[in-house]
Amino acid sequence: MTISLHNTGKRYNREWIFRHCTYRFEQGKKYAITGSNGSGKSTLLQVIAGATLHNEGTIEYRDAGYPIQDQRPSGIIEETEHYTYLAIAAPYLELIEEMTATEMLEFHGKFKRFIPSVSIAGILQVVGLEKAAHKQIRYFSSGMKQRLKLAQAFFSDTPVLMLDEPTTNLDADGIALYHSLVNNYSSNRLVIVSSNDKQEYDFCDEVIRIGDYK
Repeated sequence: MTISLHNTGKRYNREWIFRHCTYRFEQGKKYAITGSNGSGKSTLLQVIAGATLHNEGTIEYRDAGYPIQDQRPSGIIEETEHYTYLAIAAPYLELIEEMTATEMLEFHGKFKRFIPSVSIAGILQVVGLEKAAHKQIRYFSSGMKQRLKLAQAFFSDTPVLMLDEPTTNLDADGIALYHSLVNNYSSNRLVIVSSNDKQEYDFCDEVIRIGDYK
């Protein structure tokens, strides 16, 4: 899958968060969006994901089976369908706290299937939550919730993986887990990380500085 931004911009009221952003993201490569707190890097990630509408320019989602030069309509993924191609983990995404970890993953799997090689019990074991499998999420620590959010994203069977400040609330063991997930479950995927912490994106092939699009 490729995602192409053409002169894309986003504003709130009269203030532009970013403008004139033209960039092509390719499957199999890893990208970082960097910038200081409040600079708009999370907003750009949400625009790329289609969670937030842009105000100018275009965004094109194209199936990896079609070369970018091929203009056949069947090569383009409709904006109403592209969400099935991507998974995202972010601190602001809510979990259903009345559910247990197992129930939450089962519910998520009804909308977005997991990679076929791992069971839900196996996923929880990988992220260190096997002992909390049947515990309501409301009783989870902030670090445990973040591990569950990462599990939902990394183990979704999607060509695109988006990560917004992925080590938020994680201790040293959690950060080590994050790097293990990157090494083991992100190959051949298009990965975009929004962060101003280099340890969250030091594996990326390209770095996009949000300040270049002000």
